[in-house]
Amino acid sequence: IREITASFKNGMRFQSAAIGALQESTESFLIALFEDTNLCAIHAKRVTIQSKDTQLARRLRG
Repeated sequence: IREITASFKNGMRFQSAAIGALQESTESFLIALFEDTNLCAIHAKRVTIQSKDTQLARRLRG
């Protein structure tokens, strides 16, 4: 987060609770995405996920 915001403005500060909230929401998003990606791979009768599974999962999510 600090690296990204540094490109916009230097010296930005963040509360530790804000960083924790961002991490929690990011992890939840990625876990759900990987679950959907895995279901797409299973539907295609594969055990290994591929990038096309992730693309399909994201497209189905809207």
